Amino acid sequence: MADATPPKAAGKDDERLIAALAYIIFFLPMIVKRDSDFAMFHAKQGLVLLLVSVIGSFILGFIPIIGWMILPLFSLAVFILGVMGFINALNGKQVELPLIGSYASNFKF
Repeated sequence: MADATPPKAAGKDDERLIAALAYIIFFLPMIVKRDSDFAMFHAKQGLVLLLVSVIGSFILGFIPIIGWMILPLFSLAVFILGVMGFINALNGKQVELPLIGSYASNFKF
């Protein structure tokens, strides 16, 4: 009889947890799991998400009225991207985030 256990996703449980936390504290995998390509992939995406969030909020905050109206939608979009990355990491998936994920591969650390 065949084994009924489903195939396990990429990355061990501790790697997946550390990779998911990269979307909250991006440098955590760089300290704890530096040798894990999976964790570093998510650390780079967490860094790009943080940079986009800070720069975008800064720019929109200086644009009177229109920028202030767009800022909550921008913040919601950043939050959604962070949740998507967090869930992908917990599920062991190494999927680029929409719109910003391709920029993460430019970082070498």
